[in-house]
Amino acid sequence: MAQAKIGDTVKVHYNGKLDTGVLFDTSADSEPLQFELGCGNLIAGFEEAVVGMRPGESKTVQIPPEKAYGRYREDRVFKIDKKDLPEDIVPAEGMSLEVCASNGVMVPVQITEIEGSTVTLDANHPLSEQTLTFEITLVEIAKSKEATEK
Repeated sequence: MAQAKIGDTVKVHYNGKLDTGVLFDTSADSEPLQFELGCGNLIAGFEEAVVGMRPGESKTVQIPPEKAYGRYREDRVFKIDKKDLPEDIVPAEGMSLEVCASNGVMVPVQITEIEGSTVTLDANHPLSEQTLTFEITLVEIAKSKEATEK
């Protein structure tokens, strides 16, 4: 039976849990997650865990922050003046927004503090610093890289 490898398109079911055991994401009540291994569309540790799996195989892996959403970085926290927000936005702590970075990429941020006319935005992922546990089942290798090269 074939093993999943970089370049394959695979389908998986998964449960993602925090160290506390809290379930933060699952595919249980939906279609399996389909993605191409090696494209970098998912966190590195998740993709690495699927490589080498066979259809029907299940495993549980712990993924450290460096292979998940990274370490918390102070340089991703910045302050802006309220007047720099779009007119239709009434800022509130905990609110999520998207800002355009200098390279033109839209970056999700969260408002973490409002002090006078200053709004603090945090571009760190909410799961940064977290070690994540994933229960993964490889449902199928939907498209093998080797099959498409022939």
